[in-house]
Amino acid sequence: MKFLFDVFPVILFFITYKWGESHSELAQQLATQFLGSFVSGGAPNAEQSPILLATAVTIIASITQISFLLLKKKKVDAMLWISFIIISVFGSATIYFHSETFIKWKPTVIYACYASSFLIGQFIFKKNLLKAAMGSQLSMPDPIWAKLSLMWVLYFVVMALVNLYVAFNFPTSTWVSYKLYSIATLPAFIVVQSIFLSKYIEEPV
Repeated sequence: MKFLFDVFPVILFFITYKWGESHSELAQQLATQFLGSFVSGGAPNAEQSPILLATAVTIIASITQISFLLLKKKKVDAMLWISFIIISVFGSATIYFHSETFIKWKPTVIYACYASSFLIGQFIFKKNLLKAAMGSQLSMPDPIWAKLSLMWVLYFVVMALVNLYVAFNFPTSTWVSYKLYSIATLPAFIVVQSIFLSKYIEEPV
């Protein structure tokens, strides 16, 4: 459930874009009505409207996520805060400049922030973020924790580069679909790691 909660803005982004792509005239009307005052240079055209609507919906979904957790007095993960800030900045730039370039960079910037957090924690603050989060469930030597952390860094770097390749070498519609389907790489990566770490998982007494 937490995974679905975390990724539901991406799902809404996909649904909104595909709907707007199939209903270009209505999408343009909605974009003009609700986003026209935020777009520089006048109303968006039919080609721009689907990505602008999808971006606006994603920003609203992210705000809803954070607000829900705060109202429930639950902890907001640092990664969720990072994602919220980046989507707000890059999404707003996409709408204002009516340019898809900014939103296409967003996943890469998020992945880069995640990778940097792991590296800074490991090599500058001498703190393994994975060990801090999972140390109560796993009993492993520090070198294994370090290798695990670097595996996550590699995953984030690869995902950042692949996003740029798809974003700027394929049509926007293809990139939007990739953005949704790439979500599946995370649970797949976790499953592979779980198999590797199974011997370190402490069984409840």
